[in-house]
Amino acid sequence: MKTLLISGTDTDAGKTIITTALRAYYQQYFSGLKVGLMKLLQTGVEGDGEFYQQFFDDVVIPLRFNAPLAPPLAADLEGKFIDLNVIWQSLLKLQQSHDLLLVEALGGLGSPITHDLTIAQLAGNWHLETILVVPVKLGAIAHTVANVALAKHHKVKLKGIVLNCVNPCNEEDINNWTPKQLIESLTQVPILGCFPYVDKIDNLADLAQITAHNLNLSKLNINRE
Repeated sequence: MKTLLISGTDTDAGKTIITTALRAYYQQYFSGLKVGLMKLLQTGVEGDGEFYQQFFDDVVIPLRFNAPLAPPLAADLEGKFIDLNVIWQSLLKLQQSHDLLLVEALGGLGSPITHDLTIAQLAGNWHLETILVVPVKLGAIAHTVANVALAKHHKVKLKGIVLNCVNPCNEEDINNWTPKQLIESLTQVPILGCFPYVDKIDNLADLAQITAHNLNLSKLNINRE
């Protein structure tokens, strides 16, 4: 089976939208695959889990904390700690029962998941193939280069970069803020495409079609059977 971690350069990169789009795409065009969905953990009473539940009834979130803060801080407020073994066991169980498992991270690759561990370290230690979601905005080049450098330092298996229009933007904005050739030259990581701004998501079939038209996912080597 295959596991893909969907991480980002920061908290507002649009990881949840891209993760939803990827699952919609694989369910629509790879009907023979059993696709699972997991978020490493959630902070905040309402968040990504509630968004996913609008479309999927099987999303797994092993740990939840009430405060919308970095996980170790949210856990501290409740007198608890981040038990990575709980997350790991959930991951293993889902891997055993699915052909493809999509796992949403939190924050950027440099975001802490415990007091001693970042998402990049976790991805490297657990050998998770990773997609980096980059919001199309001013400063994206530097954020991308920094996150890729961190990923390489921790031996993260970066499979590609997805540019994501978190706000309405035109072709000139995309070329100025996230120039494909420059980012690929600086990072040596392929850009899989640019996901357009979507004002409202209410149809997974449409989302799958948008994904197919805008992202080249062949480099991820997902088999149709």
